[in-house]
Amino acid sequence: MITRWLLRRLARSVDDRLRTAPVVRRVLAAVFPDHWSFMLGEIALYSFVVLVLTGVFLTLFFAPSTADTVYTGAYAPLDGARTSAAYASTVRLSFDIRAGLLMRQSHHWAALLFVGAIVLHLLRIFFTGAFRRPREMNWLIGVTMLALALFNGFTGYSIPDDLLSGTGLRILYSVTQSIPLVGEWLVFLAAGGEFPTDEMVPRMFVSHVLLVPAVLAALIAIHLGILIRQKHSQFPGPGRTENNVVGSLFWPSYTVRTLALFAWVLAVTFALGGLAQINPVWIYGPFDPAQATSPAQPDWYVAWGDGALRLFPAVEFRIFGQLVPSPFLPGVVFGGLTFAGLYLWPFLDRRHGRDRLAHQLLDPPRAHPARLGFGVAVLALFAVLLAAAADDVIATILRVPVLDVLAILRVLALALPVPAGVTAYLVARALRANGGRGVGDLTRADVRSAGRLVCVGSPVGGAPTGIGTPEGTAEPVDADRVELWRDRTGLWRWRYRGASVSLTANRAYPSRAEAERAARTAYGDLSVWEVAPPGGRPGAPAAVAARAGRAAGRVGGYLALAAVAFWRARRDRRR
Repeated sequence: MITRWLLRRLARSVDDRLRTAPVVRRVLAAVFPDHWSFMLGEIALYSFVVLVLTGVFLTLFFAPSTADTVYTGAYAPLDGARTSAAYASTVRLSFDIRAGLLMRQSHHWAALLFVGAIVLHLLRIFFTGAFRRPREMNWLIGVTMLALALFNGFTGYSIPDDLLSGTGLRILYSVTQSIPLVGEWLVFLAAGGEFPTDEMVPRMFVSHVLLVPAVLAALIAIHLGILIRQKHSQFPGPGRTENNVVGSLFWPSYTVRTLALFAWVLAVTFALGGLAQINPVWIYGPFDPAQATSPAQPDWYVAWGDGALRLFPAVEFRIFGQLVPSPFLPGVVFGGLTFAGLYLWPFLDRRHGRDRLAHQLLDPPRAHPARLGFGVAVLALFAVLLAAAADDVIATILRVPVLDVLAILRVLALALPVPAGVTAYLVARALRANGGRGVGDLTRADVRSAGRLVCVGSPVGGAPTGIGTPEGTAEPVDADRVELWRDRTGLWRWRYRGASVSLTANRAYPSRAEAERAARTAYGDLSVWEVAPPGGRPGAPAAVAARAGRAAGRVGGYLALAAVAFWRARRDRRR
């Protein structure tokens, strides 16, 4: 009773001065959807909290200096060895400080989980269209947080000054140095001189424990503030519209669930820190510029960049007399294009789809086969790059020459993305044409039907797309549906079409999304087809594109059939 009375007095005192009651009521009354995929962002948040808690402990014992010192401690193989102060303090943290190794390894595992949760959260947003208006700003903030997480993870990985991280730091130094004209200045400003310098570890330490975490904390606060202001997006379902949110109230049901998730994140990271060894710097030894360790690979979140450096051919060229070294294309251009594509994607998607409407409802991934296929193709490429970062490890395990592994991975980097993307595209088309059925329920006829790519352009809504037959559809009309098309003026029109009647709307719309929304308002949840303009026949360019589409469909059809068969076999084994 006394505690409750004190809390009430404290709350009233704060509210009298800051007027916080309206804000608190609004937050407590917020509604959050119940779908499990929305918890990925919370896993990233709680991993960041674990990083801060364990990082504070590590900061108390870590010495951010490259000054020579003599290690004296419990680890006998290094006792009496001359190392840098940073490396000696890291080994001392692992063997001489109570709970030091637990905190070190938990911190490292939390970093991996933090970046992994951000990536999965980003993929969920990408494949469901949650980046569309009005959430473009939150997408940009999320991409920025991913870039900062990669950078901060790399600096934290590098400051122990061990042999493995020092080799990776030398690679990053060379990649930055390869930038024409400004590369030398950038590395001088960042490192304080020619590699290795005495300034690198202290500067990375300040960035790792102060600058980047402060920016991340601010971005997380802004991210959550925008989320509360705009309300949460949600998947389509009963009672869910573009103007409401269906789910659990923040207090008390959602609060209990999210606190349970926080407890799980704590339990998992500390269990991994106590039971699974990671980054054993005492085995690698202190950094020596004249040495390198092999086989070795970096943490997964930066491994794709290392894989690109290993796979790209050693191409050097000159621009206006300036030599552009070979690390520039895979290290700077490829990485820059990756993040430029992430930053620009919402605006490219809006421009391509001419969709300027605000969206509260998300798209099931199958509703946009083109987006799904493109995303899967890019993921396939990055999967090959991740494998390439461990080409020496793979060669050691398989006992084959590393150059043979490298040659196979180069072929896969060129040959795998397109078939993977086409397969995902065909499976998505087949799923979309068959309503709510799952991958394991698809038949060969479904996939073959989806392989008849006779349309030019991207699909709509959540239904089949067909252009090219005299009737304007890929298949005979066997049910009521809504058909959309773009007229010669660039405006979108729609009509209701049944077995014996066709009713065309009088109004034209500037975007496909507006036309589809008007049609759904009039006729409910009928399937939506994109068709050729009535009375129009595809010209020569469209015919060429149709033939190319059919060829791509035949190539990817077999892969899609194999993917479906594999999925069904897995389902049968589970039963």
